[in-house]
Amino acid sequence: MPLSEYEQRVLEQMERDLGSDPKLGSAMARASRPRSRYVWAGLGVLVGLAVVVVGAVTQLMLVGVLGFAVMLAAAVWALLAPRPHAAGGTGAGGAQAAKAKGSRRKGDTSFMNRMEQRFDKRREQGEI
Repeated sequence: MPLSEYEQRVLEQMERDLGSDPKLGSAMARASRPRSRYVWAGLGVLVGLAVVVVGAVTQLMLVGVLGFAVMLAAAVWALLAPRPHAAGGTGAGGAQAAKAKGSRRKGDTSFMNRMEQRFDKRREQGEI
């Protein structure tokens, strides 16, 4: 189903705003995980793989299982890294957003309606 003219204009405006939004860049930088954690996890996976190979060569099942456990633990450690939070992450805006999310029932509004409401709100506030 093609987009209406209004939806196309809203989408184009959102695309323009994405490129020039300094808050988005800082939020993305805060949300990223440190690369050193991935490097250490990669080394842990390699060590675990080496232990699996040693276990297979020596035909010691316990050593192979231990190597697999090391590999799995290293991968999970990398993927479940805690993300750094912004200073004051639960400020007034965060509390209002949490309250709005908790009070809204699923299916009350469609995704596009919510996007249009946000766009209209930003336009009224003079951000656009």
